[in-house]
Amino acid sequence: MNEAHILKIAGELHVQTRQVAATAKLFAEGATVPFIARYRKEATGSLDEVAITSIRERLLNLAELDQRREAIVKSLVERNLLTDELKRQVAT
Repeated sequence: MNEAHILKIAGELHVQTRQVAATAKLFAEGATVPFIARYRKEATGSLDEVAITSIRERLLNLAELDQRREAIVKSLVERNLLTDELKRQVAT
């Protein structure tokens, strides 16, 4: 679980970080949106299906962005084009 992603999502959705972290953990364990919304209210602080779905989508989006960043950095390294400035820009 990426702590930076959890903080970012909590800020974007105006929910507590513990709610996002608990939801992310449940997704990592294989739980579905309906299951979390119905049976894990105590863990998520009573988030509804819309909020849980939003958290899931943002977690996936941010993970995809991380993978893309890694691919870009790897490509730049292979071509000996990576500078500190480029690395900083890709990381943001």
